[in-house]
Amino acid sequence: MDYMSGRYDELTSVERQRLAHYRYQVFVERLGWELSTPADFEFDQFDHSGTHYIVAEQDGGNIKGCARLLPTTQPYLLSEVFTSLLGDVPAPCQDDVWELSRFTSLDLDAQTGRDEQMMSDENTVGLFLATLDYAKACGVSHLVSVSPVAIGRLLKRGGIDFKWLAPPQVLDNRTLGACYITVQ
Repeated sequence: MDYMSGRYDELTSVERQRLAHYRYQVFVERLGWELSTPADFEFDQFDHSGTHYIVAEQDGGNIKGCARLLPTTQPYLLSEVFTSLLGDVPAPCQDDVWELSRFTSLDLDAQTGRDEQMMSDENTVGLFLATLDYAKACGVSHLVSVSPVAIGRLLKRGGIDFKWLAPPQVLDNRTLGACYITVQ
């Protein structure tokens, strides 16, 4: 697997278009998220010049996963949209704490029809480790994320230090929590 990383402005318009199309296929078409986006294009107000990306590619540029990182010193998903997941904890706002969002390692080219089989632990862990490496190189000490509780089990299996900032909640039939991850 090859990993491409960089800020929004460092990606070419073609790379941004490919990433937005992949995210649309995963989050809107496969996962059924109700997002206000144009057809075949999933970027939102958090995709801008201050946004960082890690993109997993294979086989001549086929996207197999992605992650979005945002400094918490600017508006981000947890601080603006999912504040209820914080409980009584204030949204982090520090130079060395960034948000991880739009993380997926769904292989849209896999022949199986089950999404959980199309997201292997190996690819997921590889993308997550590449994300941690990139974050560390940017001086990040912790990541926060709106995450399904299943991600907590994956992090624990991978030996990643994390905690829930507040008890997870059921939102839109999914159990989600605000996760705080140590970058090592």
